[in-house]
Amino acid sequence: MPSSVAVVGLGRIGLPLALSFADSGLQVVGVDKVPSVLESIAGGRMPFDEPGTQELLERVNERGLLRLTDRIQEAAECDHIVLTLGTPAFSHIEIDISDIRSVTDDLLPVLRDGHSLILRSTVAPGTTDWLAGYIEQRRGFSAGEDVFVSHVPERIAANRFLEEISTLPCIVGGVGAGSGAKAAELFEVFGTEIVQTTPVQAELAKIWTNILRYTNFALPNLLMMNCEQYDANVFEVIDLINHDYPRGGIGKPGLTAGICLRKDFTFSEERSSAPGMLLAVSRVHESVPWFLVQGLQRRLGGSLRDRKVAVLGLTFKRDSDDARDSLSYKLIRLLERELAHVARHDPYVPAESEPLDTALAGADAVVIATNHSAYDHVLPQIPRGALVVDPWNATGSAQVFAYADELVPAP
Repeated sequence: MPSSVAVVGLGRIGLPLALSFADSGLQVVGVDKVPSVLESIAGGRMPFDEPGTQELLERVNERGLLRLTDRIQEAAECDHIVLTLGTPAFSHIEIDISDIRSVTDDLLPVLRDGHSLILRSTVAPGTTDWLAGYIEQRRGFSAGEDVFVSHVPERIAANRFLEEISTLPCIVGGVGAGSGAKAAELFEVFGTEIVQTTPVQAELAKIWTNILRYTNFALPNLLMMNCEQYDANVFEVIDLINHDYPRGGIGKPGLTAGICLRKDFTFSEERSSAPGMLLAVSRVHESVPWFLVQGLQRRLGGSLRDRKVAVLGLTFKRDSDDARDSLSYKLIRLLERELAHVARHDPYVPAESEPLDTALAGADAVVIATNHSAYDHVLPQIPRGALVVDPWNATGSAQVFAYADELVPAP
């Protein structure tokens, strides 16, 4: 069993992983360049919500198994170095590996024989082999013999980290003869199945895991917009498709977004054999906010000028505080461009929220943009004459557009 591991990047992927390694008895060095993140962790406060991790942080801090630093070179004190860095896409459908390159440049002078360097970030096919070649080119090491380079993709859903880190199969794609086995030594501490493969197959498995979900989410959104054309109820159509039919299984619509789903298709689209196919899937999701605005316009007399619209939910996922790439913000911008007065509420983003009763007061329309559990029973609080827009069916009304007085019986 390895004795030490460094985790570089203490965000929503890296920090829970670092805490889990420490809780398994490893000495962990956590590296991040953002002072407020380090201060929060050192002070015993999680910088974001993830069920169970606050208690885990307190336990790890008590045992003294996590050391924090902003110096990347200190990661080289450990046997394993795990990179959990951002890998955004450029606007021209091109991956951006500048963070990985920058950190690798800082590590190059301090890498030594026996080091295991593990990419946990989502990367484009070929990136792990590129990283190994980059290190070989600049330091003369042989990857898989002198140093070990692997891709161990993270496939854990938000709000499920502690459950899934020890239950999901762990895919390991190592470069050369010894890298996969070296990475497996580290991740075996979680007791889950280790599946060895090549680096590029590990990369493809992660990317297409997200592409599959994004595509599956796009179909009901496209169906929702198609149903609007024909004055049909999307939820009833979905029930008809799925009811006792062995080849059904279409999901429910919603403002599907988030940092991983939105960008990961570009890792394939960049060199696609069917250019535009996955971009079209993305465009389905991107068009939902405008679809909702148009639906409001049709039902509120054409213009939204001076209309009050309450947007409930700013994050991209139910009962999460993660607002990265949430479509709620696009919806708000579109509403403001129609000169609507936009109120907003999200229990997980208090800094950008009004109190719920204030946001709802006098609203001409209420859009449930995120299906938080806090909105499951919000209908009685909505002004009776307001138009309710609920693409998630969060309220159980089974209508994307309906007036509150149609949904709530008169007192």
